[in-house]
Amino acid sequence: MKQISFWQTWVVAGLLMAMPATVTAQESELTLDDLFATPKLTGTTPSRPVWAPNSEHFAFSWSEPGNPGRGLWVSTSDGKEVRLSSNTASPSVRDIVWTDANTIVSLRGNNLWQTSLSQGVDLQFMPVEAGARNLLISPSGNQAAYIRKGDLWLADFPSKQNRQLTEIGIASLSSLRKGRYSRPEREIGPGIWSGPTYKWSPDSKTIAFHVVDRREMRKVPFPDYLAAETNPNELRRSYPGDPNEIRRVGLLDVESGNIMYLDLPDPHANQVIDFNWSPGGDLLVDTASDTAVERKLFVVAPGESQLREIWRGVRESRMYTSFGSTWHPDGKKVVFLSDMGDRYGLYTIDASPSRDLPKLLTDPSYDVLSAPSIAGDALFYAGNGVNPYEQHVYRLNMSGGDPEQVTRLSGQNVGYPSPDGRHLVFMHSNDTSPPELYVVSSEGGDATRVTQSPLPAFTERTWAAAEYVSFPSLVDDYTLHARILKPTNMQPGTKYPVLFGPVYSNTARNRWAGNYSLVQHLLAKKGYIIVQVDSRGSNGYGRAFREEFLLGFAGQDIEDYVSAVAYMESLVYVDPDRIGIWGSSYGGTLSVYSLLMKPGLFQVGVAAAAAVDPVFFGTDDVAIVRSPQTHPEIFERKALNYAANLEDKLLFIHGIQDHVVPFKTTAVLAEELIKQGKDFDFAFAPGATHGWSRERNYNRYLFGKIIEYFDRHLAVPSE
Repeated sequence: MKQISFWQTWVVAGLLMAMPATVTAQESELTLDDLFATPKLTGTTPSRPVWAPNSEHFAFSWSEPGNPGRGLWVSTSDGKEVRLSSNTASPSVRDIVWTDANTIVSLRGNNLWQTSLSQGVDLQFMPVEAGARNLLISPSGNQAAYIRKGDLWLADFPSKQNRQLTEIGIASLSSLRKGRYSRPEREIGPGIWSGPTYKWSPDSKTIAFHVVDRREMRKVPFPDYLAAETNPNELRRSYPGDPNEIRRVGLLDVESGNIMYLDLPDPHANQVIDFNWSPGGDLLVDTASDTAVERKLFVVAPGESQLREIWRGVRESRMYTSFGSTWHPDGKKVVFLSDMGDRYGLYTIDASPSRDLPKLLTDPSYDVLSAPSIAGDALFYAGNGVNPYEQHVYRLNMSGGDPEQVTRLSGQNVGYPSPDGRHLVFMHSNDTSPPELYVVSSEGGDATRVTQSPLPAFTERTWAAAEYVSFPSLVDDYTLHARILKPTNMQPGTKYPVLFGPVYSNTARNRWAGNYSLVQHLLAKKGYIIVQVDSRGSNGYGRAFREEFLLGFAGQDIEDYVSAVAYMESLVYVDPDRIGIWGSSYGGTLSVYSLLMKPGLFQVGVAAAAAVDPVFFGTDDVAIVRSPQTHPEIFERKALNYAANLEDKLLFIHGIQDHVVPFKTTAVLAEELIKQGKDFDFAFAPGATHGWSRERNYNRYLFGKIIEYFDRHLAVPSE
């Protein structure tokens, strides 16, 4: 083992920050190649931490700046002693579990490794089947389960043998192992977009698991043009109104292998949000309809399969939601996240048949932004109580009292409390800092930084902090909120171009957004003002503002951008003739529809992976558009119906292996624009998926196209 060696980096970074501005001004020009070089400027983001059962240590996977792979790192609960505890020659660490307060088992390659803290030993322990993932330790600590090819397997530590527990997995139709919908025909695992995988019962005798069957979904071809001969490459991918995945919960008897399935209602139309065991062996099952209209909580008693409904919430206006639930420490009540009030809140309800109304636990003046987490005698959760732009971790004593804010660093904070509730590890990021681990006493005080991930080339540069502003809507009484990133050293009397993007809901946030943040800073250094708006559908402003997005995609939210453009044009340093918009996925949708429905609002738009035809939305999108059978008018809102309105510069970006937004939809719109005699540009990527911004090579190429397009049409001041 070796002592961490990045403290010197902090000292150097501190000295650089203290140097006069004349030194900062001599920074070399930031380029796109700098952003996508290997190793990455921002380094390796640490994994989520895993606490030891006695709360004295936590472990995580990470690597020091510039080092390849992921090692196993262990920190004391106060963050004052942090060490690399894995063999540097071993494969990267994937999953981490504690077998006791002194011993860690981690998944590396096709083997489990055992690490002893007291002896300082890290050894290969036993093999597992190739492709193992989702390692979970049994409460007894002498065996672990994992997923392989859609089935549950058991690694028995005393015998060092592997045993297959289920025969459920059926291989994917797709021969190309990439893209959101390249999933097994049937598997134990989450749904396409969400859901649990499996969890051990407290007595280690039963495993509750989530099985997803996709064999009734539509077969859709996504041609692979990079194959030796073009391959149609069919996969399961349904559209709104089609049959969805069938999602069920099974209870596996580990010793006998017998499986008992719970009789959940309408498994083809309801998703399983989560399930959790109580200390006494009751199973809590949390479900919601795909439309998000109906939410139900069930309890299953030990040894039974009969579901008992303990709560139901129905609201027709509900759309994209934040849900979550867990058991109260007493094992008799349930704590759950719900939107019953104007803001998301945590509620408690008796799990017995008392039928009491849920009781609100949290402050109704702000949104709770995470599922509840119980540790010791306290409840931990994330919320936006400081302002809509920040996320902090709060602590609430279950015995009573008001919630207390635990994290104090401005930005986004995601918390992981120790089992005894006395310490909190949290992942922190902000406008200028990528995610890092910190630890703090849950009673408050200063946080201790645990990791320092970026390369010196990142820390030696200046990164401008964003400004947060508000302004009135031009169409109603709402106050709108935006995040603005400005070029450094702006000159009086100079007017600057403005780029809105990447546009989406929930973007006026003080957080690090990966490649998007890097590209935004690059654009700001090139002289652009970057703006992001919390348009309708965003959290932090009440239920009405959030739910106005229902059935109104590319409608009222575009009016929010009209208001935002008017606000920016009122500023003396903004050039009103050089304003652009860009985004990906629904952000691409906003970009296309803004240009087609509000010609002249933006002079230039870039639409990446843009959803331009609601008929081809996914089955998960019924939460915002419902279905053609119930709301046919919504599915006539195709972008090609407005193609004749295009007057501004437009660049389409799309990956041919985009399963979420089929390339076909953009191709059909492009054909219509050509028929209308419109001029536009197109950049496609043969193997890129919907997540092109994170894919090696494609991200560098496509971000380059975006920047070049704006430089070509907006960089030169207007006459």
